[in-house]
Amino acid sequence: MEADQNVTITVETIVHSPIEKVWTYWTEPQHITKWSFASDDWHAPHAENDLRVGGSFVTRMEAKDGSFGFDFGGIYDEVKINELISYTIGDGRKVAITFISQGNDTKVIETFEAETTNPIEMQKAGFQAILDNFKTYSEK
Repeated sequence: MEADQNVTITVETIVHSPIEKVWTYWTEPQHITKWSFASDDWHAPHAENDLRVGGSFVTRMEAKDGSFGFDFGGIYDEVKINELISYTIGDGRKVAITFISQGNDTKVIETFEAETTNPIEMQKAGFQAILDNFKTYSEK
């Protein structure tokens, strides 16, 4: 996608858990594997996370029936504990996740540059579904 054609998509949720727990569940691999997929017929069997500027991450996402899978990963551009994570995906697109403490709740806002293969609404729905899984997992 050319720079002047970049479309930015934002998804968000309010997680009914304190920001420290939300941050831990978002960033630690043993938690990432429990929520980082868009539907119940998918899973994330493996995750690695080197949470620092210049560090990398990768999450393996697969259909449970083995029919398809891919690695989602990137390099961290900025990390502010309990506040912000920004990174560049392998294809060069930018993503930023903001965490806002609201008492015992945490607002999570994820903004990402769209890709050109899939429709914008499909991309938004996919990212929102993953964020919704995160919310459900984090509130248990």
